[in-house]
Amino acid sequence: MKQALLGCALLMALFFAGLAQAQPQGQMGANGGMNKGNAVGQHHPNLEAAQHHIEAARDKLDAAQKANEYDMGGHASKAKELLDQAYVEIKQAAESANANKKK
Repeated sequence: MKQALLGCALLMALFFAGLAQAQPQGQMGANGGMNKGNAVGQHHPNLEAAQHHIEAARDKLDAAQKANEYDMGGHASKAKELLDQAYVEIKQAAESANANKKK
């Protein structure tokens, strides 16, 4: 049941990432955490929104881990790793779009 709720929360976060436009957030830090204030840029509001929703999903995973005393079979940690990878890919997508505009 808890895994189903976690999966649902992740799917909702990804769904709303395409719909919402968020304030600039951050990029992944060296320690795997989010560094606020260093967003993909104002030219990419959808990518910024996606980053915002990834941050929210990560926060929910942290809460789920704490509520379950971190006993989730490593799946929540793996989900957070994948969210971190997605966050970096979004930043790279914005950088690629910016580079293509300059050509």
